[in-house]
Amino acid sequence: MPSALRRLRSASILPFLRRRTFALGLVLLSVLGAAVVGWLATDLFAYHSVNDDEGVYLLQAAMLLDGQLFLRPGALADVVRPWFFVVDDGGETLRMYGKYMPVVPAMFALSRALTGGYAAALVVVAAGNVALVAVLGRMAFDRRVGLLAGAFVLSSPLFLFTSSVYLAYAPTTFLNLCFAVAYVRAARENSRRWALAAGVAIGAAFFARQYTAVLFATPFIVHSLAVLGRALGTDRFRGTLIRTVAVAVPGLAGVAATLGYNATVTGDPFLFPYAAFAPRDGLGFGEREILGYVVDYTPALAARVSLEALTMLFTEWVAAGSLGTLLAVVGVGAAVVRWRRAGTPTLPRPTGLSDHALRALLLGVGVSVTVGNAYFWGTHNGLANGLFELLGPYYHFDMLLPFGVFAAAGVVAVADAASGVVARRRTSHPGRTARIALVALLLISVPVVAAAEVSVVSDPYAENRQRTDVLESTYDPFERTEFDRALVYIPDPYGDWQAHPFQYLRNDPGFDGDVVYALDEGPDRDFETLAAVDNRTVYRFTYRGPWTGAVEPVDPELQRLQLLRGERIDAETTVGVPTGSTSVSIRIETERGYARYAVEGFDGRNGDGNGTVPVEWTVTPDGAQVTNLDRAGGDTDSASVPLPQNASEVDLVVTFVGPAGESVTYRQELTLFREDGEIRALWPAETRICRLRTECGPEGTWVGPDGDYLDGVSVSTNATVSG
Repeated sequence: MPSALRRLRSASILPFLRRRTFALGLVLLSVLGAAVVGWLATDLFAYHSVNDDEGVYLLQAAMLLDGQLFLRPGALADVVRPWFFVVDDGGETLRMYGKYMPVVPAMFALSRALTGGYAAALVVVAAGNVALVAVLGRMAFDRRVGLLAGAFVLSSPLFLFTSSVYLAYAPTTFLNLCFAVAYVRAARENSRRWALAAGVAIGAAFFARQYTAVLFATPFIVHSLAVLGRALGTDRFRGTLIRTVAVAVPGLAGVAATLGYNATVTGDPFLFPYAAFAPRDGLGFGEREILGYVVDYTPALAARVSLEALTMLFTEWVAAGSLGTLLAVVGVGAAVVRWRRAGTPTLPRPTGLSDHALRALLLGVGVSVTVGNAYFWGTHNGLANGLFELLGPYYHFDMLLPFGVFAAAGVVAVADAASGVVARRRTSHPGRTARIALVALLLISVPVVAAAEVSVVSDPYAENRQRTDVLESTYDPFERTEFDRALVYIPDPYGDWQAHPFQYLRNDPGFDGDVVYALDEGPDRDFETLAAVDNRTVYRFTYRGPWTGAVEPVDPELQRLQLLRGERIDAETTVGVPTGSTSVSIRIETERGYARYAVEGFDGRNGDGNGTVPVEWTVTPDGAQVTNLDRAGGDTDSASVPLPQNASEVDLVVTFVGPAGESVTYRQELTLFREDGEIRALWPAETRICRLRTECGPEGTWVGPDGDYLDGVSVSTNATVSG
């Protein structure tokens, strides 16, 4: 074959092969990113993270699937208010709406509608983010940088963990990256279609997270205005103006949609739902507040917080940690050197978008995200509440774009420099020698990079795995129970919020699913809830141990309750004698008073040979009393302790004391309702076992004989109803 023909064929095939290689690499990276995120989302975060905002987005997604923007809980309002939902009671009926905008919930809803689950949205977004960063890296540098940029993003812990949870940061970045790719194509091809696509993407991003979109778009807006200004007075002005308007119009449509949504849910187009929830939870300096947490957010505090967050990001949450950051710095330096050698004009050209200008835009994104987030106190909260330790500084998620591209550029710059040095030193076969040197460099660097990567991924993985294991054991009773029209009372360690912290236990938007979860808020609320749901099987979810945000495990129990109803309830409670006890006292308590009862001849055993004390007690509309022991005092004259009308609580209190004054108290709290000569009670009573005090919290909850208690502690109880 003539050499000229071979050269011609080679020249035509080589670019094609390079394009195919890039496309194949892009697909492989995207699929790998999707697979890893899918695995993390369904395994590591099988019960969601401890960032309870996930439940907000998923509940809003479920509402959209049901065609709802509002929850209308009716009489259940006080016991089913979800975390981060705003209560609007200004109309005819009370309604609730989510703090967040509906775009990201709509993505999750679409995933559920098409696949039957929400995780597909996370997978698609992750694959898209990896691919789009790679495309932008190729646009700014070349194919090598593009593929490496995608790999750097994929390997970053911030990408891996934040992309695997149902929050808005990764999906909004996906929209931002769509905008960036479309903007570059529009500028380089003078394409109105790509300009429209860019506007739609940034408009959707604004609707999703306004400030995030503005920070990302700011460098592009500046560039667009500069290009338009340069074209002023030339024959290119009309085309440039049309292209700019094509971006702006759909972008502004996104702004209009945002304001329209605000008007629909808050009644004011300029009142955002997050501001309706917490009016001082916003941008700027001064006193910031959310849910009683107040901070004087000063510029000095903002500077310290930003430095801490960026240090965390670039040492712990990007690929290879500090080594990856060093490579990004090298990449920035190499880009600057190229720019100075090329003598690129300071101002952008009237048309097109040079590689140097695109690199400047990517750096501009890093600057705008850094400066903009310093103006937002949320970064301070993320550091203070420990969520950044588990998911990374997610407000800076868009920083993965410039990091990935310039870290990749740094690797290529180092490799090219090494090849150049070797090629210059060897006069014979310089290309072959350079390739061998590159292979040697790769063999040396891979273990170093791998070790750095393991060091940054292992800690957040272990921390999240610990919490998932705790959540798995906490929810185990629910996994083993099949509900059919059930009502479950749940505790509220963080206050009057449903799905906070137990966001895995979420209600259906219509509060009409197989199970309704309601806060256990005391006798009045418990019976109001019971009346509101009507004809459901009742359960009580409790646990033993302090709730530590899923750091330490608890002993959970899901107990089925009976609604006893009649003129008289006869109960028997038999409690074990704690080892070393020398005396015992027994009380019946109600809101109207108490009575004490004596156990004759108690010396650590009660004569039945089993080390237990049986207590028989009765509740009637006239009151409550112990029937198998002699009364030893109290603050009422009657034989029984009176009950208030309607909902109340009867407490049976059995306290054992040791020789040094140490005590163990059994407290049974019976929730009941007295009305028209009848008693209704939720049985069994909730039981706690308290040390050194007569009342205690969840740390003393009795969860059955398998719990961890002092020697001798036991509880058995039963009740019958008559009349």
